[in-house]
Amino acid sequence: MKPEMVVRQLVHGMGYRYRLHSPKLPGKPDLVFSRLKKIIEVRGCFWHQHGGCIDSHFPKSRMDYWRPKLQRNQQRDLENIQKLLDLGFRVLVLWECEIAKDKLLAKKLRRFLG
Repeated sequence: MKPEMVVRQLVHGMGYRYRLHSPKLPGKPDLVFSRLKKIIEVRGCFWHQHGGCIDSHFPKSRMDYWRPKLQRNQQRDLENIQKLLDLGFRVLVLWECEIAKDKLLAKKLRRFLG
């Protein structure tokens, strides 16, 4: 199952309701809890270059294409998080590699939302 769907099912099972990909907010965040002023972003380790993760390598071919593209993704992520913080939201970033640890993930979600 895709990482975002795992998070969505867990959060919904906990009784929380959310909006998906709100176009009114910077970066169209994955899960928006408007009433709580909280946001959860689910990120792929490769596409968003999760530091220290085995999946966050640069491809060996076409480096002139991939390096700027992936670095721009990282820069845009930082800019969007700052804009969301400026709007008064708290932001939780979950990485694809973290999603596999279900028990730890549920605890992290409860702590953040509760």
